[in-house]
Amino acid sequence: MMLSSPSSPALRVADLRREFTPAERARIPHLWRFWARPDQLPPTGDWRTWLILAGRGWGKSRTGAEWVRAIVASGKARRVALVARTAADVRDVLIEGESGILACCPDSERPVWEPSKRRLTWPSGAIATTYSAEEPDQLRGPQHDAAWCDELAAWRYPDAWDQLQMGLRLGSDPRVCVTTTPRPTPLVRALAASATTAITRGRTADNASNLAPGVVAALTARYGSTRLGRQELDGEILDDAPGALWRLAQFDAGRVDAAPAMRRVVVAVDPAVTAHEGSDETGIIVAGIGLDGRVYVLEDLSGTYPAEQWARRAVEAYRRHKADRIVAEVNNGGDLVASVLRTVDPACHVVSVRASRGKALRAEPVAALYEQGRVSHVGLLARLEDQCAGWDPATDASSPDRLDALVWALTDLVVDRPIAPLQARPMLVRSQGRAW
Repeated sequence: MMLSSPSSPALRVADLRREFTPAERARIPHLWRFWARPDQLPPTGDWRTWLILAGRGWGKSRTGAEWVRAIVASGKARRVALVARTAADVRDVLIEGESGILACCPDSERPVWEPSKRRLTWPSGAIATTYSAEEPDQLRGPQHDAAWCDELAAWRYPDAWDQLQMGLRLGSDPRVCVTTTPRPTPLVRALAASATTAITRGRTADNASNLAPGVVAALTARYGSTRLGRQELDGEILDDAPGALWRLAQFDAGRVDAAPAMRRVVVAVDPAVTAHEGSDETGIIVAGIGLDGRVYVLEDLSGTYPAEQWARRAVEAYRRHKADRIVAEVNNGGDLVASVLRTVDPACHVVSVRASRGKALRAEPVAALYEQGRVSHVGLLARLEDQCAGWDPATDASSPDRLDALVWALTDLVVDRPIAPLQARPMLVRSQGRAW
């Protein structure tokens, strides 16, 4: 089958269907060089890592899957590593997803997927093995001649990348394709600065023709002028805001995999007034003081919810963590906020708080706790951390809801009540999830 330039507008699907045999027509959906945009094809030159930094919906997954398919079909790769943030992400996105490897391969090339063995096997005998970036030791030992790494910016353990690199020692030209929405992690920055990295950048709008009608316009209208939109839609790597009270490096420095036993826990809620498209999020943050005296941010459950839904999420977290109280801001909802929470659980202990000072004044003591190295985040809380590092109180008049909930939580835990020595505190007795 002969094709002209993949980007030629003269090539129309209707022409192909008339010109080719039935067997050839069946292959049309799998002619990636025909369908792909030029920026979705591998760069030329001598590179070791192809780093694709692009917004959501750009086509990163399809690009990565087609790259793997091409290098296997050409015989350049026989042992491929497929790595994502979690094992579920590898399965659901890289392999079984709408744009995953199984969907991209025609029947004659489709590999056999053996989930129990974490393995894809092609008819040619080439094998791809799956790995979770949450378990770096999985990559200690295996050898590969190629790898596809997805959402590298969300990996918690840089060691997973290091272990992968040490195993890329098969074949004559081992290479890696990295597909990720950008975030200024040290690993992403180092990779972008490497002389052996070829970088492709892209925006959600680049793939508008393959997205639902109106999606790009709607997302741009809501997020186009925001820091979140620049990162998630335009694919920019953003630095800390110049006047931000928090720095991303602070979160990385204090990050832990798990929290110790807790001395006390609170759930803080900054409820949104409405829940329609374009509404603010409801901030829901779970934080506590460990027996070691450190402050731990345990969960970020924020999102756009109707009232009954955010209340249920907050109460579920209250029960799950055996929290002492739910701290709820009532500036916008008044007594209704506590009423909605008690509708879900009449026994829950709700403390209403009202902002009487400016946001910056309330946030500064909490930011100081991070500056002093007294706060740890359990796992990666990317959207909370990005919001904190992107908020400049001198120039940003927005109301960052996750940040607000964080401030209320840590204010209740520490700022308003300094941590007493453990031995000086009475024993806390818990009964049926309640603190007495």
